[in-house]
Amino acid sequence: MQLTVLGTGAAMPTPGRAQSGILVTDGERRLLVDVGSGVLGRLAETDIGYEGVDTVLLTHLHLDHVSDLLALYKARWLAGEESITVVGPPGTNALVEDLLDAHEYLRGRLNYAVREIEAGAWTVAGFDVTATPTRHSMDGLAYRFEDQVTITGDTREFQGLISFAEVGSVLVHDCSFPDSVEQDAHTTPTKLAQVLDGAALDRVYLTHLYPQTVGRHQEMIETIESRFDGEVQIAADGMQIGV
Repeated sequence: MQLTVLGTGAAMPTPGRAQSGILVTDGERRLLVDVGSGVLGRLAETDIGYEGVDTVLLTHLHLDHVSDLLALYKARWLAGEESITVVGPPGTNALVEDLLDAHEYLRGRLNYAVREIEAGAWTVAGFDVTATPTRHSMDGLAYRFEDQVTITGDTREFQGLISFAEVGSVLVHDCSFPDSVEQDAHTTPTKLAQVLDGAALDRVYLTHLYPQTVGRHQEMIETIESRFDGEVQIAADGMQIGV
């Protein structure tokens, strides 16, 4: 299984970073996790392209995770593709319907399906996916894929989420701000280090980076590595993560 990181930014744009999006692939199995602003363009740069992935899995419904969703729908229609499936937490169906209401000419251009899921075990685009609730300003879900890698979406840190991820070996976790920014809806390095202390994970990738983290990346890594024995990296757009 491979992750292609398409977007590592957040709601406040940062040069070189699209908003949230990760392409998960394993052979012919393909799944796009979140589709924030700029992700469609990043996806077009991959060998798979927007023509080659027909399923989107949303962690939650904030704008910086869904803003390219209808653009992806339209691009697939214009490319001659026939379908798209959108999977996400409760509220996903209303989101898609509202988008199509606002752009009525797109209705019927693709065969589309919406699945709303909650915490539990699911099959999505051929992947075994386990979902657990996050702790954010909007209800959302973190996802573990094939019991190998976990993508948190937006969340503050908590021990239960680390325990959920420890079933696998790789964690892609929100670390939106440096310690100097007080947060209760996102994660900062010292708080993340506290819950990672002793965690049985091999690699952690930090993502959803706000402009306040610019120039602080090495400091953020060192803070977490002071408590966590595994490898810590700042995720970057275009990064390939093998699992």
